[in-house]
Amino acid sequence: MGGYSYNELGAIFAMQGFSGISLFSVLLLMALGLAIIFGQMGVINMAHGEFMAVGAYTTYLISSLTESFIPAFLPYYFVFSIALAFVVAGALGYFAEYILIRHLYSRPLDTLLATWGLSLIMQQSFRSIFGAREVSPTLPDWLLGAYPVTDLIDIPINGLFVLALTIAVTLGVFYLMFKSSWGLNVRATTQNRVMSGAVGINTKKIDRYTFALGCGIAGVAGAAFTTIASTGPTTGTLYIVDTFMVVVFGGAASLLGTIASAFSIAQAQSILEFFISGSMAKVFTLLVLVLILMFKPEGLFASKVRR
Repeated sequence: MGGYSYNELGAIFAMQGFSGISLFSVLLLMALGLAIIFGQMGVINMAHGEFMAVGAYTTYLISSLTESFIPAFLPYYFVFSIALAFVVAGALGYFAEYILIRHLYSRPLDTLLATWGLSLIMQQSFRSIFGAREVSPTLPDWLLGAYPVTDLIDIPINGLFVLALTIAVTLGVFYLMFKSSWGLNVRATTQNRVMSGAVGINTKKIDRYTFALGCGIAGVAGAAFTTIASTGPTTGTLYIVDTFMVVVFGGAASLLGTIASAFSIAQAQSILEFFISGSMAKVFTLLVLVLILMFKPEGLFASKVRR
């Protein structure tokens, strides 16, 4: 095939597959936050990509400050910036829910339009603060380089780190949603909001913290994103469509479905990019998803939700 030996083809597919794993990691982190928001609250958050950009810009800002004032802290700042990206994006999400979202529940079209307007405001804020050009943080040395698996296959260390971070966040979300009392309240509110309120659960507080959690996870995705690409004012919009595809295809409010959907979409796009252009790979993947959803509109793993 194209003059490649079998070993070379195997190496190429392995590298493409790991590239798909890196895309899967970012998509899963984004989709986890969006699935929590959409599955619990029914809010179509078009600004979710901008909350990812908040995490990325937070990482860039911490990198610049560290490089300018305390360069000795450069090897350690990145782990700190991940936590700060979660806090900053989560705090902005909490504020957005209190100011805007809480007035629009049970009106999904209005939440779509309102969060789309919020995304435009956030994009312009990024341009005003950081400029229109794309920026990248200075990564610590331990995130650079690659791990040689064979003579033909090298796996980037930053990709391994992002994968490990994704696994840790996914396990944390699983524990929070299925093993904690707060997660029990969230799931009760998802199943029957009226009855949950009747037994004493503060559903408004649950909604607010759920939205903040989803935005915070998007901030972590943004911090992870800086290890594989640069960040600009419109970076979030490049991933929001793929993120919605992951959530819809996996099934709203389904953690397992979100994981399976993110992996399938990322691997399909990555492998197809070896044969056709990146944009055509996205189009072909979208067409396949549409065909599947025509026969299974509830997604891979449907959850029964009563409002």
